[in-house]
Amino acid sequence: MSENLGVGSRVKHPAYGNGVIIGVNPSSFQVCFIQYGIKDLGREYKSWEVIEEVSADAELTYNNLEKSLIKILSKWSDISQKTDLGDKWQGGTLILKPYDNDLKPKEIPIETFFHKIVMVRDRLRVMEQRINSSKLTDEEKVNLQQYITRIYGSLTTFNALFKRKEDHFTREKSS
Repeated sequence: MSENLGVGSRVKHPAYGNGVIIGVNPSSFQVCFIQYGIKDLGREYKSWEVIEEVSADAELTYNNLEKSLIKILSKWSDISQKTDLGDKWQGGTLILKPYDNDLKPKEIPIETFFHKIVMVRDRLRVMEQRINSSKLTDEEKVNLQQYITRIYGSLTTFNALFKRKEDHFTREKSS
């Protein structure tokens, strides 16, 4: 079965984790792994799990390869999609005013604050993926996922800053 894999096929290797086939040679596959880079593996290798098969006969276009790599990178790395600040907040300022009037308030451009919130959200998503692909027991994974879900719930206050609803924090597991 693995001998007919084509460029763009997604695989899970027992030692290297998730990867995508980026080249097919007569005797080997060139596979790009998220944490280990590019590795050459023999075409007869059978110990990996095929996550998504692209036939070796499938038409390979730059566009298809690009879409496949973007999908994998966005799922398994901390590269994030562009997330927009809501229009009404553009150019705004976040003011932190202490109760004590003798102390000076702190002003932060709202774009700076928003960027930090988005980084927290994206890093939580990466943490979820790393937990899911870890060697933890299912019970340990569920416990950590529940904790992350509670963190998302604590951050829902910041949803007012996002332009699109699909970028919001939710109590449900992120995509």
